[in-house]
Parts: sequence; structure tokens; C-alpha cells
Amino acid sequence: MKNRVVRFFQFLEDNKGMALPLGISLPNKDKFRITTKGGLIVKGDLDLSNVQLNSLPNDLKVGGYLDLRNTSIKSLPNGLAVGDGLYLFGTLIKSLPNGLTVGGKLELTGTKIKSLPNGLTVGGDLALSKTLIQYLPNGLAVGGDLDLFGCTSLTSLPNYLKVDGELTLYGTKIQSLPNGLYVGGNLNLDSTKIQSLPDYLKVGGHLILKYTPLSNKYTKQQILAMIEAKGGYVNGNIYI
Repeated sequence: MKNRVVRFFQFLEDNKGMALPLGISLPNKDKFRITTKGGLIVKGDLDLSNVQLNSLPNDLKVGGYLDLRNTSIKSLPNGLAVGDGLYLFGTLIKSLPNGLTVGGKLELTGTKIKSLPNGLTVGGDLALSKTLIQYLPNGLAVGGDLDLFGCTSLTSLPNYLKVDGELTLYGTKIQSLPNGLYVGGNLNLDSTKIQSLPDYLKVGGHLILKYTPLSNKYTKQQILAMIEAKGGYVNGNIYI
């Protein structure tokens, strides 16, 4: 099946501008069709992991997940939209296209990614652990967890960052949190160098401050009082 998919993409690449009929499909559940604008639509999942594939067509739309792990892909096409997860572990990708939309998990762990584009939408988890990421864009919203474990090049977070799941900063060099930070799950600051708490910090789960300058300086009650005095809250426990 994968070989047929690869040959199909190669056909598109070798025949740019050629008029192709609507309703093109491949066997089994994966359905393909060429739109009148030349874009490719995959109604289900598209698993291209571990195949020799160098590029994808522009305006590719995948209704399910797109798995590109351990491929030779160096860049993603403009107009890419993925309804579920996008898995890029083991690729050579260093940047993402503007306007990328991922409905599920965006897996970037182990890639050489250094920055994320403005307008990025991630409906599930955003996995960036042990990457070379240097900054996150303003207005970033993550529908699941944001894992920044071991991102040693990251020194700050954008204002009003919104994470519906857990935010993990263990192993980063971040020393302060942005104003208006919202974390729907746990905020894990274990072993970081965070020295102060921002205005309007909102944590739906637990606040983990073990082995931080704050845990050595304040009690749980003092920390909670500071957060509330700045217009924030912690719904769970505070661990120091």
C-alpha cells in the first residue's frame, strides 16, 4: 500500500500542471481525489513512515493522521491541514509552514525544529521535548499537553500562552513565566530556575515547584497568596 502511495505522489510531482480527473482513489480505506485547484485530499489516515519520500504536494489535506516518521522529508507544503495527529520524528524538517493546522497531536520530538510559525493551531498535544526550539509564537494555543522537557535553547514563553493540558518546563532555561499564562492541567516547573510568578497565572491542576528558587524561599500559603493577589488561581495543590 505504501509503495502505491509513494508512486502516486511521484506521479503528481513528475506531472505538475497536468489535468487529472476527479475521484481518483487507491485500494482499501484511503481515498484520494484531486481538487479543481490541484490540491490532494485524503479522507482518512495517511501513513508514509519509513518510506523514501522527499516531498508532498501543496495544499494537501488529510482528514485523519499524517505519519512521516523516519522519512527524508525536509519541508512541509504550504496549505497543509491535518485533521488528527502529525508525526515528524526522525525527519529532516527544520521549520513549519505558516498557517499549519493540526487537529490532534503534533509530534516534533527529536527534530531540528528551531521555531514555530505564527498562526499555528494544535488541537492535541504539542511534543517539543529535546528539540532546538528557541522561541514560541505569540497567540499559541495548544489543545492538549505542551512538553518542553530538555529544550535548553528556550529561554522565554509568549504572553497569554494557552495550554489546555499540562505544561512541562523541566530541563529548560526559562527563569520567568509570561503574564496571562493559562494551563488547564498541571504546571510542572520542577528543577527550573523560575524566580517569580506572573500576573493572571491560571492553573487548573497542580502547581509543581520542587527544587526551584520559589520553593526555597516561600511556603505554599505564601505562594498561593501571591498568585491570587495578582489575579490568578491554582485549582489543585502546590508542591514545593
